[in-house]
Amino acid sequence: MKILKLVAVLALLVLLKPFISSGQTRPAWATETKEQKEKRMKWWTDARFGMFIHWGLYAVPARHEWVKFNEKIPDQEYQKYFNLFEPDLYNPKQWAAMAKKAGMKYFVITTKHHEGFSLWDTKYSDYKATKTPIGKDLIKPMVEAFRAEGIKVGFYYSLIDWHHPDFTFDGSHPPVPTNKEERAKLNETRDMKKYQTYMKNQVTELLTQFGQIDILFTDFSYNGKGHNEWDSEGLLKLIRKLQPNIIVNDRLDLNDTDWGWDIKTPEQFMPREWVTVNGQKVPWETCQTFSGSWGYHRDENSWKSVPQLIAMLIETVSKGGNLLLNVGPTARGEFDERANERLEGMGAWMKQHSRAIYGCTQAPETFKVPQNCFLTYNPERKRLYIHLMQWPFKSLHLEGYKGKFKYAQLLNDGSEIKFYSPTKGGGHTTETTKEGDVILNLPVQKPNVEVPVIELILE
Repeated sequence: MKILKLVAVLALLVLLKPFISSGQTRPAWATETKEQKEKRMKWWTDARFGMFIHWGLYAVPARHEWVKFNEKIPDQEYQKYFNLFEPDLYNPKQWAAMAKKAGMKYFVITTKHHEGFSLWDTKYSDYKATKTPIGKDLIKPMVEAFRAEGIKVGFYYSLIDWHHPDFTFDGSHPPVPTNKEERAKLNETRDMKKYQTYMKNQVTELLTQFGQIDILFTDFSYNGKGHNEWDSEGLLKLIRKLQPNIIVNDRLDLNDTDWGWDIKTPEQFMPREWVTVNGQKVPWETCQTFSGSWGYHRDENSWKSVPQLIAMLIETVSKGGNLLLNVGPTARGEFDERANERLEGMGAWMKQHSRAIYGCTQAPETFKVPQNCFLTYNPERKRLYIHLMQWPFKSLHLEGYKGKFKYAQLLNDGSEIKFYSPTKGGGHTTETTKEGDVILNLPVQKPNVEVPVIELILE
């Protein structure tokens, strides 16, 4: 009898597992169904490509957005960057036009990064753009410019704040006393409850003063600060109340719940396959940089090429994910020439190939991936896209594709591609083919695009 009771308890725990995490039970306000969530997120799932923008005081030293931490710069020394921040060439309409031309459907701006500096005219702090030499709110015109281009609006908000007097010292605070006892002594005058109120006040401003906000990217939890320090449930409840349709990332330390996040966000990393949680595929987005820095870094030279970036976008979509690609504007308020070059290169490719990206996802398993290729698939239009990362000589072998499609064409110019099902015997080939295979007849010369795409119109 005791064994039966134990089995019943274990079974109940399994059923309740999605609703229990770090002591967090499903709150009464988290009532959204799976179907409602999919409908709320459909625009994002279809968009596939967005622009991240990291901009703040760190653009002045131009040595990485973590320069305050990396170089252990105290507040009084970091103040010189606040005193010098004057992005007089800032033209958000140009930024929005570049994003649109590149094929990006949404953007996310760092309203406040870890340094604690706010780009909008918050009434809860004087550490803000309106108090610098530029003397104006930088978020409002940005939101208006991007929205005018039909681009969805996203805000990044740092949970971390190296400037706020109530944000407690820990091992990740610059500059930080290495002695734990000294840190504890300093923290006696700091109060995370007050900081929680500060965050909620600022988030309320962001979600009430700029119209509909489509994404909120909070950043980030770590060993020492998590859902208890942020009051993550209370913060998320506020977010959902103010913007019911908003999409929220996974950095509030509520990952073990099914209500505390909308998307998984692997950073500077390409997953090997569609991201899963408890064996189930989930919405995911990889945020990536052009180089090794998020903020403007004058001397950073490890920039990815246009073909690499296009390949990154294709691979992400082929695994059911989104790409959020970052730009770090300069202290004068411009995208630097290296970023512009890459955005233009991606835009040139997207102009002819965007329908192999928008609305697309991972191809059904019934379609085997050809050599040196990625597949994307549009389930609504019933079209399969073969992205040829290396151009083959004369033909492309599709294993098991016979009867699955009725027409093939190059996507860049819409030109027909002839195909046939090979027969055994005859000819001067040793190619091993099987019943159901198809051969595409390709031109010898690669089309004049970075990554050619073949569009198959399915049966």
